[in-house]
Amino acid sequence: MNPAVSVVVPVFNGAATLADCLRSISAQSLPRSAFEIIVADDGSTDASPAIAERYGARILRERHGGAPAARNAGWRAARGAWVAFTDADCLPSRQWLASLVAAAERNSNGRAALGAAGRTLGFPSDTQAARYVNVTGGLDAERHLSHPRFPFAPTANVMYRREALAAAGGFDTRYAAYDACDLHERLRAIDAGAFVFEPNAIVLHHHRADWPAYWRQQVNYGRGVAQFTLSHRGAIRWSIAHEFRAAGELLGLALGAALPAAAEVALVRRGTFVKKLAQRLGFISTYWNPGERRRW
Repeated sequence: MNPAVSVVVPVFNGAATLADCLRSISAQSLPRSAFEIIVADDGSTDASPAIAERYGARILRERHGGAPAARNAGWRAARGAWVAFTDADCLPSRQWLASLVAAAERNSNGRAALGAAGRTLGFPSDTQAARYVNVTGGLDAERHLSHPRFPFAPTANVMYRREALAAAGGFDTRYAAYDACDLHERLRAIDAGAFVFEPNAIVLHHHRADWPAYWRQQVNYGRGVAQFTLSHRGAIRWSIAHEFRAAGELLGLALGAALPAAAEVALVRRGTFVKKLAQRLGFISTYWNPGERRRW
């Protein structure tokens, strides 16, 4: 008998956090027969595969191709009707899977639902960079899903119907980041099923602990946004004039970050400037790159 849910965890050299992640998934409130754990190993050179084996996960050994490719390998091997995604640096709560499935089935309105997403919170978030992500809701699925044009849910805490993933072709492996938004947009175009936010489906995430790591993440995120803009150029207009306006906004953020303020306000101002500057650099280096433009 096939499980109801397949949990896909992509990993690349994630030995430092993978054991805790798999321990949390194994402790779900659902009966163990109701879900399977698939670890899509993206060419790790550390102990990640051995850790996955220790926790009884199905292991898919892949060549290093990035997280979107690893997630694709995972859902394609899945036996469950639902495919839930989380990451190797996440700790799903005990009620995570049960809450996602209940939310999707409760809101199906007589037809197969598209899926559901939950709340992702930082842990332990005891550094300035991690606190900034928590305070501003960097992985807040409810906020991202409320976007008027391009809603999506981060892949740290999201579940889709497997049939819908197959119909959409899964994640686009060309993306450096922002592939979750692209996938959600394509899924919505072919499937009108309900997609809901379930606040009780909680996942704890290890946010980037220092500013250099956060900077690198946001540069990569900017690259992904540029790729999304190129891929959806029919719906998104971007020009040199937009770049000048973005530069003006950055100048305003820089001035705000330099002003004295209460500790929490100063953290948000300075963190936002770091984020936006890193994203702009990633965006510019990708969007205006002739070779990159030809890929899309």
